[in-house]
Parts: sequence; C-alpha cells; structure tokens
Amino acid sequence: MERDTETVHEAYSFVCLHCGHGWEEEYEIRHTTDLAGHRRADYFAHGRRVPSPLTRADCPDCNRGPIRILRPGRVNAARSFPP
Repeated sequence: MERDTETVHEAYSFVCLHCGHGWEEEYEIRHTTDLAGHRRADYFAHGRRVPSPLTRADCPDCNRGPIRILRPGRVNAARSFPP
C-alpha cells in the first residue's frame, strides 16, 4: 500500500558510443513512498512501464553500447547542423 505519490516528467537524450545513433525520450516518473517509508521510482514511456533510462545499457539500433546520457535537446540540436 502506498502513502503518497509524486509524478514528474523528465526527458533525456541518448547517444550510442558504438554506432553513433542518437535518440530522445520523455518519461513520466512516479515517485512513491509506501507505509513503511520505502521510496521507489517507476518510469513510464508512451503509457507503458519501462526500466529506468539510467540503467539502459543497449542501443535500440545496434543492440550494443555503451550509451551516453545527455541533457534533453542535445540530439535534436546536433541534427540541426548540416554535415
């Protein structure tokens, strides 16, 4: 049973250091505290529960890594410049 829940929205940019693939994702993060005082965070993307992006190890494009996490907007900013 939960005592309280706080929901926040956060976005992250990711880049694969193996293949160079970049992507961004927005998350709904539900921070809950149970009656015993234990806190946990559940991450949701597109309405589905997902693992924390801070623990993601594989690129969705090449299924390898490592992955670098950046501030939101960094991938789109890098794509806006001509090659």
